[in-house]
Amino acid sequence: MSKPSIKKNFIYNTLYEILTILSPLITSPYVSRIFGADGIGIYSYTSALASYFVLFAALGIKTYGQREIAQHRDDKKMASKLFWELELMCISTTLLSLIVWLLLIIFSKGYSTYYMVLTMSIAATAFDVSWFWRGYEEYSLIVIRNSVIKIIGIILLFTLVHEKEDLLLYIGLIAASGLIGNISMWVQLPKYLVKVNWKELRLKYHYRETMVYFVPTVATSIYTILDKAMIGWITNNDFENGYYEQATKIVNICKTVVISLNTVLSSRISYLYSMDAHDEIKTKMKDTLNFILLVGTPMVFGVIGVAGNFVPFFFGNGFEQTVTLLYIMAPLILIIAISNFYGGLYFIPSGQRARSNKGIIAGAVVNLILNLILIYPFKSFGAAIASVAAETTITGMYIFMSQNYFGSNYILKYAWKKLLAAVLMFIIVMGLGNLISDNFTAIMVQMFTGIFVYLGALFFLRDHFFMEQIQRILFYLFNHKK
Repeated sequence: MSKPSIKKNFIYNTLYEILTILSPLITSPYVSRIFGADGIGIYSYTSALASYFVLFAALGIKTYGQREIAQHRDDKKMASKLFWELELMCISTTLLSLIVWLLLIIFSKGYSTYYMVLTMSIAATAFDVSWFWRGYEEYSLIVIRNSVIKIIGIILLFTLVHEKEDLLLYIGLIAASGLIGNISMWVQLPKYLVKVNWKELRLKYHYRETMVYFVPTVATSIYTILDKAMIGWITNNDFENGYYEQATKIVNICKTVVISLNTVLSSRISYLYSMDAHDEIKTKMKDTLNFILLVGTPMVFGVIGVAGNFVPFFFGNGFEQTVTLLYIMAPLILIIAISNFYGGLYFIPSGQRARSNKGIIAGAVVNLILNLILIYPFKSFGAAIASVAAETTITGMYIFMSQNYFGSNYILKYAWKKLLAAVLMFIIVMGLGNLISDNFTAIMVQMFTGIFVYLGALFFLRDHFFMEQIQRILFYLFNHKK
């Protein structure tokens, strides 16, 4: 089997990430104006609860399965055996989750109709074999199918959803898109699988192994999902969840861009660890960290700089509180990207997931305690502060635990010029936002000026990674054969 191309996979993944980014940018202004902050809050709360059942149904298989397939993809028989062991395990855990979910629907006093529709999201877990394709680094298959379904979903949204009473239909479209997307990934499986002896399948072994990945996933969910549920439980206010959901959405869009290279490289790094190719691993890690800092640093300051003009323009009236939430949560873009870098390119591929769990569990504890203390007096602001504190705890512990292999000196070495450039950009962008009254005009001027200032400052400071990319681009333009 030919060696997958990182460059092509990165392009495929980037194109899909662009679509993932454009999707909420296209739909959020429309959806926000139709449903308002309270309607968005209902969606946020109910989908957060459903996410817990999806979490238990998946049982850490996505990360574990990707790593196992990546390390055994040269042995088609072994890869096929692994696939069916993990898939059968996932089906059993999904069925168990669905049984408990149905009990929740039966005894639920509110939102039961929304829960019924979200059943599709839980059932979709059993059909999610994206981990298999990522293990083989076949990103084109995932990207093409998911892109088509996502585009169809957007078209149906604008065609069918027109008023506040269509919230149930909107949630149904999202759930159905996920289910159909997962089922579609089964079409190409026969080309990669061979017959296996069902008597040789070992499910018990994988139950034990996936727990190493499941425990941190549960811990992570405390500050990625439970915060929304706790806002609903403690404040009993759909509006607060609506403000928080929109702020989280913007942060996640930016975060998706920054960690895109991590996603593509994870399988390749797992493969390289199995070959003990540590020099190549560290070279790829250095380039990836440089990319994260190059893109993530200006995004943090950029989001803070444009939030005051962007939120009212993008979401409409009634979301003013989201501006302050973005001020608090913007650092998460870079903080999470760095922890994702260490987790995805060091701890998981090298088989140290159990060790990295210490950081994740510590972050979960910090988040849970701060949520209990801060949400009641400060509502969604308290949840935002708790999330930043939790993610900072995890990232700090990851860096500390990685000192012997890939220490903090690399971050300090690569970050300071990018940080200086981003701060200069922020000062100018913030000033322009205060000078221009029209929101759209202000955003456009801030964005293009910010890019120009940031890149210009990096050029003036002679940032090594930036200059290297400029040289590569110039070389390609002037030497590429036509």
